[in-house]
Amino acid sequence: MRWPWQRQNSSDRLVCGWVDQTLSYVLARHQADGSYQVVTLGSQAQAADTLEAFASSLQSQGLKGLHASFMLRTDQYQLLQIDTPAVPPEELRSAARYQIRDMLLTHVDDVTLDVVRVGDGKQQTNPHSFVVAATNAVVRANMALADAMDWHVSVIDIQEMAQRNLQSALARAQEQAERANAALVLLPGQQALLTICANDELFYTRRFDVPDGFLTGDWGHNVVVQAAQPDAYTPVEEYVPDYANTDLGYAPYTPEAVKPSASSDSQAADKAQRMVVEVQRSLDVWDRTWSGLPLGQFRVYAGARSAELAQWLTEQLGQNVSTLDVGGLFTGLDATLLEAHPLCLPLLGVLLRTDGGKS
Repeated sequence: MRWPWQRQNSSDRLVCGWVDQTLSYVLARHQADGSYQVVTLGSQAQAADTLEAFASSLQSQGLKGLHASFMLRTDQYQLLQIDTPAVPPEELRSAARYQIRDMLLTHVDDVTLDVVRVGDGKQQTNPHSFVVAATNAVVRANMALADAMDWHVSVIDIQEMAQRNLQSALARAQEQAERANAALVLLPGQQALLTICANDELFYTRRFDVPDGFLTGDWGHNVVVQAAQPDAYTPVEEYVPDYANTDLGYAPYTPEAVKPSASSDSQAADKAQRMVVEVQRSLDVWDRTWSGLPLGQFRVYAGARSAELAQWLTEQLGQNVSTLDVGGLFTGLDATLLEAHPLCLPLLGVLLRTDGGKS
């Protein structure tokens, strides 16, 4: 999603997320070799301050008057999947707007939208597209903060695409860009976001609820989760996206579909089992839908518990899971600081955005 003007380049670039009156940000410096050095990152709540007072506090931190990009969080827009309209490229947005009018949670005239191709166009005979639909109110709220801070904004991106950029950069670094790779990101207070990419493009994405208390639970220590059986999953033909919702979600978890764990802490075990089921359901859909692109790497991020989650999922899923470690993609990135501000992790992906036509 591009803002309708471009400003002059600067070596410093600010990437922000602004939701529920809380700002998360990454300030980075563009290097001569094309990489980015992370100068600082953090988060700050507006609380009871007026926008002007909040902007003043940000100015004292040296964040005023910068070239900036925004990244919308998953709860700030709908991501819908449609059959790509058979129209000329210049008419694609108008055709998509008409096609999604009954899928939106608000009136079609009240949204700003963009259209992104599903996949790389090589595997599908019937092409599909993702449609990003953000309310005009969300866009205005972001731009109101930008105006107060004198930020020069050229791009508004979304979380799925930022996550795609991170995992694709890691795949390229391992010379595995053509293989399908998955990333699962768990952030406090947000739905889990799973994305599967290949050839630097987004093929599949799913959001699902994280059980309350999961990120602080003891699943990685003494919760024993019984491996889910194939009949515990909804058959693939029943995985019908509910495009009327913001989530590209599939059949919700139901306790009846899961056998109880033998753990002494049954409540914690149930939360852990729910997570395993949701992840396995997503991978099952991928395997059946994109059989020609077998999944290679599977990376996860859960702040300070990323390594623990990777090891735990490796045991539960029976396939190798590693951490979404982006430290090698940026200089100056303090892993400890990033763990303290996990909402900044997706913002780093916006820094890797290219101008080659990708959103």
